Amino acid sequence: MKKIFLITLLLVATISFSQENNEQPRVKKHELKANAFNLIVFKAANFSYEYLIDSESSFGASLLFNLQDDATDSFIAPYYNEKLAFTPFYRRYFSSKYAWGFFIETFGMYNVQERDHRGHYDYVNEVFVNSNSTETSNNVAFGISVGAKFVSRNGFAFEFFGGAGRNVFSSNDRYATEIVPRLGASFGYRF
Repeated sequence: MKKIFLITLLLVATISFSQENNEQPRVKKHELKANAFNLIVFKAANFSYEYLIDSESSFGASLLFNLQDDATDSFIAPYYNEKLAFTPFYRRYFSSKYAWGFFIETFGMYNVQERDHRGHYDYVNEVFVNSNSTETSNNVAFGISVGAKFVSRNGFAFEFFGGAGRNVFSSNDRYATEIVPRLGASFGYRF
């Protein structure tokens, strides 16, 4: 009986050591990113989340806050007309690596634009009329972007992209722009 038990135990141990580990490594499907380009050039905070559907496609959303006080600074530096923008997007990647390399993006954007009016010169009465006011326009835009993404083995991500969209709905056509930009060079982490 001891011999049968010992042979059975050796067979079980041999079989268990000979099995291969067929588990695939866990694929990282989430990314958080901050857009350094918009912060440096446009003085706008822009953060994104992206979910990787598979190796060739993803969807996500971006939130932009314009930190400039008003459009009078636009004479000194580039300026976003949008004070706030929420941008959901879908990306299609063209590389053999997992969500890496060249991509094309379609996006929708809800944006709020504000314009300050400091007054104007009345040429008829030859007097400056001081009428400080702020006009706001709520807009919906659709557009397309192109770019590229690179990810290290540890999950650090860098991407750059550029594109434009058109406002298809505006609550105040008099003050809304027709074209909205989508620009960036983002740093982030894939987890």
